Amino acid sequence: MSKAAIKPLLKNPFDPPEKVEFTIPGEISRITGGYEEAMKEGYDLIQRPIKSVKIEQIEKQHFKKRMTVWERLSVLSGESPNVLYQNWGKNLDGASLVTAILTIGGRDVAVYGHDFTVRAGSIDATNGNKLARLFNLAAAKGIPVIGMNDSAGAFVPAGVGGLDGYAEAFTALRKMSGVVPSIMCMFGFNAGGGSYLPRQGSFVIQPNDTFFGLTGPGVVKSVLGEDVTPEELGGPKVHGKSGVADITVTDEVAALRTAVRLLSYLPDNNSVAAPFQETSDPLDRKTWEINTLLKKAFNSPTGFNTPFDVSIIIQQICDHGDYFELQPERAKEVVTAFGRLGGNVVGFVANNSAVSSGQIDCDSAVKIARFVRFCNIYNIPIIFMEDTTGFLPGREQEARGIVQAGRSMLDSIVDVRTPRILLILRNAYGGAYASYNNYPTGADLVLALPTTRLAVMGPAGKEFVYKDEVRKMRATAADMVKKGAAERIAAGQDGAAAKKDAEKEAAEWLKAQEGALNLRYEKELMNPKEGLALGSISSIVMPTDLRKVLGENMSFLLRHYKPGPMGGVQREFH
Repeated sequence: MSKAAIKPLLKNPFDPPEKVEFTIPGEISRITGGYEEAMKEGYDLIQRPIKSVKIEQIEKQHFKKRMTVWERLSVLSGESPNVLYQNWGKNLDGASLVTAILTIGGRDVAVYGHDFTVRAGSIDATNGNKLARLFNLAAAKGIPVIGMNDSAGAFVPAGVGGLDGYAEAFTALRKMSGVVPSIMCMFGFNAGGGSYLPRQGSFVIQPNDTFFGLTGPGVVKSVLGEDVTPEELGGPKVHGKSGVADITVTDEVAALRTAVRLLSYLPDNNSVAAPFQETSDPLDRKTWEINTLLKKAFNSPTGFNTPFDVSIIIQQICDHGDYFELQPERAKEVVTAFGRLGGNVVGFVANNSAVSSGQIDCDSAVKIARFVRFCNIYNIPIIFMEDTTGFLPGREQEARGIVQAGRSMLDSIVDVRTPRILLILRNAYGGAYASYNNYPTGADLVLALPTTRLAVMGPAGKEFVYKDEVRKMRATAADMVKKGAAERIAAGQDGAAAKKDAEKEAAEWLKAQEGALNLRYEKELMNPKEGLALGSISSIVMPTDLRKVLGENMSFLLRHYKPGPMGGVQREFH
C-alpha cells in the first residue's frame, strides 16, 4: 500500500475528502478518458480498507480505549507498512484482517492485525488463507512475527469457511513455530479460534480490560449456569498467573511497546544469533551490590536460611542493569528472563529463595522447561542460578504430576545445545541439583559462590551421616527424662508434673545438641569443598567478580558456538 493510504489517519476525519487529480504536472488540461477512470478506480481500491470504515466505528474503538489497526501499526513503527493483499474476498472484505511487512528497529517483521471496525475483525476462509500466507512468508524469509489480535472469531455467515480459514492459519503457524519467533498482543474480546491462534505463538502479551478464552461469559452462563465476568474468566490476572499470558501490561500502547522491546532480545530466526548490542557498561565492573545483599542476608539472625530476591543479582550482572522478565506473575519461586552481558543476549533461569525457599513445584518446573526450550531453539545461551532446597514434596504436588513436570524440566536442560553456565548461589540439594544443568547434564561451566551449600540433603542429612551419634543423643535424652522425673518425685513433686518438667528439660538439651550437630554437618558437608574435589564445581567466584567472570566465560563460549537450526533426533517431551 502506498504512503498516501496511511495519511488519512493523521488528518481530521471530518475534513471534506481530498479531490485527487490524475494529471501530469505541467500538462495542458484536456478531456479525461478511460485511462483516468481506471486510475481513479485503482486509487479508490487502494483507499478502501481505510475509507470504507465509518467514523462511528472508529469512535466506538476509541470509546473503548482501543486503537484501530492502522493506529496500532503506527505505534509499532514510525515507518509506513508494506501492506500485503490490500483487499481480498468476493466483496473485497479482506480488510478485516491486515497483513504487512513492517520495519522495526531496522529489521523486517511480519505483522498482522484484525481490523475490528470491519466485520468485528472476524475470520472467513479468505482471511485464514491470507494469514497463512503471511506465516509461510515469514518462515521462508526468516523474519519474526508480531500479531495484533482483536477478533470476534470465525465469521458466522461464512459457515464452515471461517473454520477452514482458522484451521489453515493454525497449521501454518504451527509449521512456522521453531523456525521464527512470534509475539502476540491480545486486544479487545477474543474467544475460540481467536484465543487458540495467538497462544500458538512464542509469547503472549495481554493488557488490562481485555479478554481471551475458550468461550465468553455468555456461553459459560448458558451451559454451566455460572455467572462470571470477562475479567474473572479470561482477564490478564487469570492468564498472567497461569502462564497462558507471558506478560501483562496496563494498556494497548504498553503492549505494543513491550512487544518491540521483547523483539530486541530475539533473533530473526533459528539459524542466527540474537542481535548483539554494543554496551558502555564495562565487563569488569565490580558487583559490590551483590556482596552487600548477601552480607546483609547471611549475617542476619536467620543466617544462611535467610531468603533474598535473586532478581537483584540478575540486575547487577546485566549490562546497565537492564533485563526482561517473562511470566513474572507465575511461579515466582523461579525467575526466567532475557538480559545482555557484554552486548550478548543471555537467558537467565534463577531460583528465587524469596518465594517458597526457591523450591521447584509443578508450575515452576514447566515454566523453566518452556523458557529453556525456547532459548535452545533460537540459539540463546543460558545462565542458570541455583538456590533451591529441592522439589516441593507433598500430596498436592504428586496429584498434580510433579514427577512429570520435573521430568519436563530435566529433559529440556539435557537437550540444550547452546552455551550454558551454572552458578550455584547457595543451596543445591538432591534431585534439584542433579537435574539443574550440572556437568553430567551438559553444562559448559559450573561456578559457585563461597556461600554454596552443595549436598545430597539439607540439615536433615545429619540423620544419615551421623546416625550413631543421633541415636546416642536420643537415648541419652530418654534416660534424662526417666532420671529427672525420678529425682523430682523423690523431692516430693507430683508424678505427672515431674515427668512433664523432665521431658521439657530433656527436649531443650536435645534441641541444643541437634543444633550443634546441624552446624557441624553444614561445615563438614554443606559447602563447595567436596564439589571442587570431585570436579562437580570448576571454581569459586567472589560475589564482586560475578559480572566479569560470567561475561568473559560466556564471550569465550559464544566465540566457539555456531548458530543454526536444531538438527538430529528430536526427543519426545511433555
